[in-house]
Amino acid sequence: MRETRADTTQAVIAALALHALLFLLMFIGLWWTRTNAPVSVAGSPVAAELIDANALSPAMQRTLRNRPKPAEEEIPPPPEPEETAPLPQPLPEPVPQDSVAPPQKQAQDFIPVPDTENKEAVVETPTPTPAEEKKAQELKRKQEQVDLTEQKRQQEVEQQRRMAEQQEQERQQKLADIRKKREQAAREANLAEQRLKQIADVRARQSSTETAPSSGTSDASPPPGNNGADAGLKARYAAALQEAILAKWTRPETVPVGARCTLVIRQLPGGQVMSAEVSSPCAYDEQGRRSIEAAVLKAQPLPYAGFESVFSRNLTLNFTAQDR
Repeated sequence: MRETRADTTQAVIAALALHALLFLLMFIGLWWTRTNAPVSVAGSPVAAELIDANALSPAMQRTLRNRPKPAEEEIPPPPEPEETAPLPQPLPEPVPQDSVAPPQKQAQDFIPVPDTENKEAVVETPTPTPAEEKKAQELKRKQEQVDLTEQKRQQEVEQQRRMAEQQEQERQQKLADIRKKREQAAREANLAEQRLKQIADVRARQSSTETAPSSGTSDASPPPGNNGADAGLKARYAAALQEAILAKWTRPETVPVGARCTLVIRQLPGGQVMSAEVSSPCAYDEQGRRSIEAAVLKAQPLPYAGFESVFSRNLTLNFTAQDR
């Protein structure tokens, strides 16, 4: 807060008045001491005579020795110095940088700072006792235990959900694999059926060509029949057997494509195989022979429906090695 010129003037006047008052008091004191005369008291002046104590009589000496001791007077403590107000110091002359600023025309508004702390609530809150603190700690521990249990339960539920999703994905994948295998098997079955028909047609044409008369015109009547088996149906039956065995056989690398082997098959009506053996001639090695015999057993029941008229319990089949 800066001092104004009026404040400086008042301070100087007060200092001068105080000095004048002190000077007046000193003058009155000196005048009072000079005008007061000594006061005369009535009576004669006090006379004293010095006497040696050894020249006194023994009775006087005893009296002097037994005289009562004078009471010690208590020396009062020195009076404490009175606190006097310090003399006013002369004010320094203002310099340009400390010049008095002109007073404001209007006082500055007081902006109160809001107190965010509720002091009454802090004061009114009672200090907790040890029992209350222990109870609060116990409640806090129980709450933490409950929170931990709930967290574990949520983790178990989440883990079970993930396992269920994983199992569902695996099940869907297995179903997709099964559908894919079924579709592939259906395609292979259709392909095998088409190949079987093609082979049967080719062999039927070959059989009809071989049985046709070597001479004569096209309008010649066929030879009379002898109630024998249909050559075309027998060729289709052989082709069906070839295709059924081929579907269950994996060609070894030692067996070349197109190699032939004679198979002797004993079967029952319906296509149930009793035995399958390799006979001569056979161009397969030992591994190839064992694999073709196993393929015949895997292929049962062999084709039977539609081939009842050409069915034979003891069947001899010329098998040709091919890739599926």
